Amino acid sequence: MKVGVVTFPGSLDDVDARRAVTIAGGEAVALWHGDHGLRDVDAVVLPGGFSYGDYLRCGAIARFAPVMTEVVEAAKSGMPVLGICNGFQILCESHLLPGALIRNDHRKFVCRDQPLRIESTSTAWTSRYDEGAVVTLVLKNGEGGYVADDATLDRLEGDGRVVARYLGGNPNGSLRDIAGISNERGNVVGLMPHPEHAAEGLCGPGTDGLPFFTSVLQALTAA
Repeated sequence: MKVGVVTFPGSLDDVDARRAVTIAGGEAVALWHGDHGLRDVDAVVLPGGFSYGDYLRCGAIARFAPVMTEVVEAAKSGMPVLGICNGFQILCESHLLPGALIRNDHRKFVCRDQPLRIESTSTAWTSRYDEGAVVTLVLKNGEGGYVADDATLDRLEGDGRVVARYLGGNPNGSLRDIAGISNERGNVVGLMPHPEHAAEGLCGPGTDGLPFFTSVLQALTAA
Protein backbone atom coordinates (compact mmCIF):
# COMPACT_ATOMS: atom_id res chain seq x y z
CA MET A 1 0.00 0.00 0.00
CA LYS A 2 1.24 3.48 -0.90
CA VAL A 3 1.05 6.28 1.66
CA GLY A 4 1.77 9.78 0.41
CA VAL A 5 3.46 12.33 2.66
CA VAL A 6 3.04 15.95 1.62
CA THR A 7 5.95 18.37 1.85
CA PHE A 8 5.01 22.03 2.22
CA PRO A 9 7.54 24.87 2.35
CA GLY A 10 8.51 24.77 6.02
CA SER A 11 7.66 21.11 6.67
CA LEU A 12 10.06 19.55 9.18
CA ASP A 13 8.84 16.03 9.77
CA ASP A 14 8.03 14.77 6.29
CA VAL A 15 11.12 12.56 6.12
CA ASP A 16 10.36 11.11 9.56
CA ALA A 17 6.78 10.36 8.48
CA ARG A 18 7.97 8.60 5.33
CA ARG A 19 10.38 6.52 7.40
CA ALA A 20 7.58 5.54 9.79
CA VAL A 21 5.47 4.40 6.82
CA THR A 22 8.38 2.29 5.57
CA ILE A 23 9.03 0.76 9.00
CA ALA A 24 5.33 -0.14 9.20
CA GLY A 25 5.64 -2.02 5.91
CA GLY A 26 4.12 0.47 3.50
CA GLU A 27 5.50 2.25 0.47
CA ALA A 28 6.14 5.92 1.25
CA VAL A 29 5.49 8.35 -1.60
CA ALA A 30 6.73 11.94 -1.48
CA LEU A 31 4.06 14.48 -2.47
CA TRP A 32 4.76 18.17 -3.12
CA HIS A 33 2.53 21.06 -2.06
CA GLY A 34 2.26 22.20 -5.68
CA ASP A 35 1.15 18.81 -7.02
CA HIS A 36 -2.17 18.60 -8.82
CA GLY A 37 -2.48 14.86 -8.23
CA LEU A 38 -1.85 12.29 -5.51
CA ARG A 39 0.21 9.82 -7.56
CA ASP A 40 -2.20 6.93 -6.95
CA VAL A 41 -1.54 6.77 -3.21
CA ASP A 42 -3.92 4.92 -0.91
CA ALA A 43 -3.58 7.27 2.09
CA VAL A 44 -2.05 10.65 2.90
CA VAL A 45 -0.09 12.09 5.82
CA LEU A 46 0.17 15.84 6.38
CA PRO A 47 3.33 16.17 8.49
CA GLY A 48 4.46 18.53 11.21
CA GLY A 49 6.43 21.71 10.72
CA PHE A 50 5.68 25.30 9.88
CA SER A 51 3.96 25.26 6.50
CA TYR A 52 4.52 28.56 4.67
CA GLY A 53 6.16 29.90 7.81
CA ASP A 54 2.88 29.76 9.77
CA TYR A 55 1.98 33.16 8.34
CA LEU A 56 -1.57 34.43 9.02
CA ARG A 57 -2.43 31.38 11.13
CA CYS A 58 -0.88 27.94 11.32
CA GLY A 59 -2.12 26.02 8.29
CA ALA A 60 -4.14 28.94 6.91
CA ILE A 61 -2.06 29.25 3.72
CA ALA A 62 -1.40 25.53 3.33
CA ARG A 63 -5.12 24.86 2.98
CA PHE A 64 -4.96 26.68 -0.38
CA ALA A 65 -2.01 24.63 -1.72
CA PRO A 66 -2.87 22.85 -4.99
CA VAL A 67 -2.33 19.42 -3.43
CA MET A 68 -4.91 20.17 -0.73
CA THR A 69 -7.66 20.39 -3.34
CA GLU A 70 -6.86 16.77 -4.14
CA VAL A 71 -6.51 15.76 -0.48
CA VAL A 72 -9.85 17.30 0.51
CA GLU A 73 -11.70 15.55 -2.30
CA ALA A 74 -9.99 12.23 -1.58
CA ALA A 75 -10.76 12.51 2.14
CA LYS A 76 -14.41 13.20 1.43
CA SER A 77 -14.43 10.04 -0.71
CA GLY A 78 -13.06 7.97 2.17
CA MET A 79 -9.28 8.03 1.71
CA PRO A 80 -7.46 7.83 5.06
CA VAL A 81 -5.74 11.13 5.93
CA LEU A 82 -3.63 11.78 9.03
CA GLY A 83 -2.61 15.30 10.01
CA ILE A 84 0.18 15.49 12.57
CA CYS A 85 0.79 18.75 14.50
CA ASN A 86 0.89 21.34 11.68
CA GLY A 87 -1.01 18.78 9.63
CA PHE A 88 -3.76 18.80 12.28
CA GLN A 89 -3.89 22.58 11.95
CA ILE A 90 -4.18 22.26 8.17
CA LEU A 91 -7.05 19.77 8.49
CA CYS A 92 -8.95 22.19 10.70
CA GLU A 93 -8.27 25.12 8.38
CA SER A 94 -9.47 22.96 5.47
CA HIS A 95 -12.69 22.15 7.38
CA LEU A 96 -12.04 18.42 7.23
CA LEU A 97 -12.07 18.52 11.03
CA PRO A 98 -13.97 20.89 13.33
CA GLY A 99 -12.43 23.37 15.74
CA ALA A 100 -9.08 25.14 15.66
CA LEU A 101 -5.60 25.06 17.16
CA ILE A 102 -4.46 28.19 19.00
CA ARG A 103 -1.40 29.44 20.88
CA ASN A 104 -0.46 27.39 23.94
CA ASP A 105 -2.10 28.86 27.02
CA HIS A 106 1.28 29.38 28.74
CA ARG A 107 2.60 31.16 25.61
CA LYS A 108 5.69 28.95 25.41
CA PHE A 109 6.82 26.29 22.96
CA VAL A 110 6.59 22.85 24.52
CA CYS A 111 8.81 19.88 23.62
CA ARG A 112 8.58 16.73 25.69
CA ASP A 113 7.66 13.06 25.78
CA GLN A 114 3.91 13.16 26.37
CA PRO A 115 1.73 10.39 27.79
CA LEU A 116 -1.64 9.95 26.08
CA ARG A 117 -4.65 7.71 26.37
CA ILE A 118 -6.05 6.28 23.15
CA GLU A 119 -9.76 6.98 23.36
CA SER A 120 -10.95 5.56 20.04
CA THR A 121 -9.81 2.52 18.09
CA SER A 122 -12.54 2.82 15.46
CA THR A 123 -10.55 5.03 13.06
CA ALA A 124 -8.42 3.97 10.12
CA TRP A 125 -5.36 5.16 12.03
CA THR A 126 -5.89 3.64 15.50
CA SER A 127 -7.40 0.17 15.03
CA ARG A 128 -4.19 -1.58 16.12
CA TYR A 129 -4.38 -0.03 19.60
CA ASP A 130 -6.33 -1.34 22.55
CA GLU A 131 -8.99 1.15 23.60
CA GLY A 132 -7.76 2.99 26.67
CA ALA A 133 -4.11 2.17 25.92
CA VAL A 134 -1.63 4.55 27.51
CA VAL A 135 1.17 5.51 25.12
CA THR A 136 4.03 8.00 25.03
CA LEU A 137 4.63 10.19 21.98
CA VAL A 138 6.78 13.24 21.30
CA LEU A 139 4.94 16.55 21.65
CA LYS A 140 6.43 19.74 20.21
CA ASN A 141 4.28 22.75 19.48
CA GLY A 142 3.68 26.42 20.12
CA GLU A 143 0.11 26.52 18.83
CA GLY A 144 -1.27 23.21 20.06
CA GLY A 145 -4.30 24.23 22.09
CA TYR A 146 -7.38 22.58 20.61
CA VAL A 147 -10.53 24.71 20.92
CA ALA A 148 -14.14 24.42 19.75
CA ASP A 149 -17.51 25.56 21.01
CA ASP A 150 -19.28 23.47 23.64
CA ALA A 151 -21.75 21.99 21.15
CA THR A 152 -18.89 20.75 18.95
CA LEU A 153 -16.99 19.35 21.92
CA ASP A 154 -20.10 17.57 23.18
CA ARG A 155 -20.69 16.11 19.72
CA LEU A 156 -17.10 14.88 19.46
CA GLU A 157 -17.36 13.27 22.88
CA GLY A 158 -20.80 11.78 22.23
CA ASP A 159 -19.84 10.35 18.84
CA GLY A 160 -16.60 8.82 20.13
CA ARG A 161 -14.51 11.06 17.90
CA VAL A 162 -11.93 12.06 20.52
CA VAL A 163 -9.04 9.90 19.38
CA ALA A 164 -6.49 10.68 22.09
CA ARG A 165 -6.36 12.65 25.31
CA TYR A 166 -3.44 14.11 27.24
CA LEU A 167 -2.44 12.47 30.52
CA GLY A 168 -0.14 13.75 33.25
CA GLY A 169 -1.14 17.38 32.91
CA ASN A 170 -2.44 19.44 30.01
CA PRO A 171 0.60 20.68 28.05
CA ASN A 172 -1.01 23.42 25.95
CA GLY A 173 -4.47 24.29 27.21
CA SER A 174 -6.42 22.04 24.86
CA LEU A 175 -10.06 21.93 25.91
CA ARG A 176 -11.02 18.69 27.64
CA ASP A 177 -7.38 17.54 27.31
CA ILE A 178 -7.98 16.67 23.65
CA ALA A 179 -4.86 15.59 21.78
CA GLY A 180 -6.52 14.24 18.63
CA ILE A 181 -9.90 13.91 16.93
CA SER A 182 -11.44 12.26 13.89
CA ASN A 183 -14.15 13.04 11.39
CA GLU A 184 -17.49 11.22 11.50
CA ARG A 185 -16.35 8.52 9.10
CA GLY A 186 -13.12 7.84 10.97
CA ASN A 187 -10.87 8.09 7.92
CA VAL A 188 -9.53 11.57 8.79
CA VAL A 189 -7.57 12.01 12.02
CA GLY A 190 -5.79 15.04 13.42
CA LEU A 191 -3.21 14.50 16.14
CA MET A 192 -1.02 17.09 17.85
CA PRO A 193 1.71 14.72 19.20
CA HIS A 194 4.06 13.01 16.75
CA PRO A 195 3.69 9.24 16.27
CA GLU A 196 6.39 9.25 13.58
CA HIS A 197 8.94 10.15 16.27
CA ALA A 198 8.02 7.02 18.22
CA ALA A 199 8.19 4.42 15.47
CA GLU A 200 11.46 2.65 16.23
CA GLY A 201 13.55 1.88 19.28
CA LEU A 202 16.70 3.54 17.98
CA CYS A 203 15.52 7.02 18.92
CA GLY A 204 12.58 8.71 20.57
CA PRO A 205 10.53 7.38 23.49
CA GLY A 206 9.97 3.94 21.96
CA THR A 207 7.58 2.47 19.40
CA ASP A 208 4.21 3.55 20.78
CA GLY A 209 3.51 5.58 17.64
CA LEU A 210 4.03 2.79 15.12
CA PRO A 211 0.45 1.42 15.35
CA PHE A 212 -0.86 4.63 13.76
CA PHE A 213 0.90 3.53 10.59
CA THR A 214 0.30 -0.22 10.83
CA SER A 215 -3.38 0.52 11.51
CA VAL A 216 -3.88 2.34 8.24
CA LEU A 217 -2.06 -0.35 6.27
CA GLN A 218 -4.32 -2.96 7.83
CA ALA A 219 -7.39 -0.85 7.06
CA LEU A 220 -6.33 -0.46 3.44
CA THR A 221 -5.63 -4.16 3.06
CA ALA A 222 -9.03 -5.03 4.48
CA ALA A 223 -10.88 -2.55 2.28
